[in-house]
Amino acid sequence: MSQGSLALVLHAHLPFVRHPEHEDFLEEDWLYEAISETYLPLLLAFDSLADEGIRFRLSLTLSPTLVTMLRDELLMDRYAKRLDLLCELGEREVHRTRKDATFGPLATFYRDHFRSLRQAFHERYRRDLVSAFRRLQDAGHLDILACNATHGFLPLMQQVPEAVRAQVSVAANHYRQHFGRDPSGIWLAECGYFPGLERILSAERIRYFFVDTHGLTDATPRPLHGPYAPVFTESGVAAYARDPESSQQVWSAEYGYPGDPSYREFYRDIGWDLDLDYIRPFIQPTGDRKNTGFKYFRITGKTQDKQPYDPRLARERAVVHAGNFLFNRQRQLEHLATRLGGRTPVVVAPYDAELFGHWWFEGPWFLEAFIRKAAREQTSFELVTPSDDLRAHPENQVATPPMSSWGAGGYANMWLDGTNDWVYRHLHHCARKMVELARDFPEATVPQRRALNQAARELLLAQSSDWAFIMKTGTMVEYALRRTREHVRRFLRLHDDLRAGTLDDEWLGQVEGRDNLFPELDYRIYRPA
Repeated sequence: MSQGSLALVLHAHLPFVRHPEHEDFLEEDWLYEAISETYLPLLLAFDSLADEGIRFRLSLTLSPTLVTMLRDELLMDRYAKRLDLLCELGEREVHRTRKDATFGPLATFYRDHFRSLRQAFHERYRRDLVSAFRRLQDAGHLDILACNATHGFLPLMQQVPEAVRAQVSVAANHYRQHFGRDPSGIWLAECGYFPGLERILSAERIRYFFVDTHGLTDATPRPLHGPYAPVFTESGVAAYARDPESSQQVWSAEYGYPGDPSYREFYRDIGWDLDLDYIRPFIQPTGDRKNTGFKYFRITGKTQDKQPYDPRLARERAVVHAGNFLFNRQRQLEHLATRLGGRTPVVVAPYDAELFGHWWFEGPWFLEAFIRKAAREQTSFELVTPSDDLRAHPENQVATPPMSSWGAGGYANMWLDGTNDWVYRHLHHCARKMVELARDFPEATVPQRRALNQAARELLLAQSSDWAFIMKTGTMVEYALRRTREHVRRFLRLHDDLRAGTLDDEWLGQVEGRDNLFPELDYRIYRPA
């Protein structure tokens, strides 16, 4: 008998990075690595389960910027070439290690692994991963969620309500175009919520969103069931909270499964370890080293003396950990069922999708094993999506969550501190100017409409929370600074040219060709309400 529900939620997002002006651009690797290490392995795991007739339900965010990149012909061509290069490296590694009893089998493992990814990308999925995920949704396995248009952190945008509305409305329209239905729910970037935001969500027929644990436990009035049942906001949109226990068991590298000594060491890669002349064709054209995905060592422990990686042993550990995660959820839900006063508890376990495969190579094996075990070995809980939970429980307490996020500290300090606070005066200034443009050009000419739509794109791209986050964490800071400044400068030039009636058609075409997302965008979304 089911004593509760588990809602697994994977959030897949990458910032929009596309540089047709460069033949090889380092930051585009973020996408290529995520496809090879996370999106393709997850698709293969989900399809394997579906092919076996195993029923499962799971929520997955595909952010608009990620969907756009996954459907961009230039980027998919470049990814195909990257796969070819990795397969070539696999052949060379098998030859190099042919007499090595330890690393030879591991080189063969990687060669076969990348060959299988290439075959899946071209033959099974026809280079269209978005359609593959959509098919899983249409078959009833996934509930694909919307996400803010460019992952803008909405609590720091509320000074210009039209900018918040645009992030949500552009995302909802983009979702309908690619998935053929309204989004049932939305992953608010960084789980960033502020009171009143639900009215904008309701206007787009979005039924639920997520907050961090304290987003519900600190709600007004205090929720009767803590984070283990949703609340309805005043507009009727439901808020679900992250369960801290299941999060730590999977997410934490120190206390969770990914830190197991048998698992693959992320920070040891032949791109850094091997002779430069040998590895040169597979790293940056400048000769700068980078990760290749060929990693021959396991975590071992807190030591520099790493032991060789054993994929067979690692897969066995992933199955063991899947069983442990299953046991823990059974005991947790059995306990909660006695404390919630008749309401069936729902444990919400959200994770960045890139944890599964990119940071934790064995993550897709773990997830597939867990879903299989949950379907075959127990009846004490069900795998659900929030949509399923709302259908089963249409009545819930009404409460208002506070402003919150799932960032470090729980509020906004990851996106607003001394490393990045300077960006907001520019973003707010541009947002207000965009509202004025939408008001003052109600019926634009064709050239004006192109420029107005592009101005809206530049504003949306400048608002990406990724740039402020990178500035805060100190990785790839120059790129984040460059992107923020470029989008603001382009916006201001478009604004000034529109006001002066001096549009440069050639320059506008170049900018449109580079920042080509949201072709359906209508600048009038910024009109004052």
